[in-house]
Amino acid sequence: MNVPFLIDTFFTALSGVPVALFITIVALFIALPLGFLLALTRLNKIPFLNQFSRVYVSFVRGTPVIVQIFIIYNSVPLILSRIFEKYDIQTNVYDINPIWYAFIVFSLNTTAILIEVFRSAINTVSKGQLEAALSVGLTQYQAFRRIIIPQTLVVALPNICTATVHLIKATSLGYAMSLHEITLKAQVAANIGYNYVEAYIDIFLVYLILCSVVEYLFKWYEKRLTKYKIA
Repeated sequence: MNVPFLIDTFFTALSGVPVALFITIVALFIALPLGFLLALTRLNKIPFLNQFSRVYVSFVRGTPVIVQIFIIYNSVPLILSRIFEKYDIQTNVYDINPIWYAFIVFSLNTTAILIEVFRSAINTVSKGQLEAALSVGLTQYQAFRRIIIPQTLVVALPNICTATVHLIKATSLGYAMSLHEITLKAQVAANIGYNYVEAYIDIFLVYLILCSVVEYLFKWYEKRLTKYKIA
């Protein structure tokens, strides 16, 4: 065990945390509202959108994330190159920063998870509360913002936390897109002296610390939301 390398590479891996967090934040920013809206289409059984959501969730949940990465990372440049060629756009698609593909992959994957999270959470809120809010003069938007969504968040937050932690860990697959995140930085450092055991221990520790901090923040926020909980 090369202890000096273990210590040095820990900080090297730690330098990849901003990339992992940036991908996580952007993916959640896209997936949270999209997942909520698609959950409503499931609950209200809106034609086409309901069927689309069901197929979409089944496809994403039934395929490994790494396969989704390879499909999007390899197919999107081909599609874009044909579009750019057709409309004579002078841009090299292979110069696009791979982080954009990471945004697409992880947003789509997290959206599928959150659709089911929100669908089950909204079902726990009594429909009578929405009817009562509308009867006292609130608009549907106001009723959802002030009554339905806060109660939904209380129920959904533990599962959103799980989805966020899953997303953070999934960013370790970004190495497949040459993203300089935690895993790739540690692996590159290990290539010099073949110290892969030490590198993977560092990766393990960085993700353990990062996910533990995220879980703590979610638990803190969950306590603040308990005032909306209906006994």
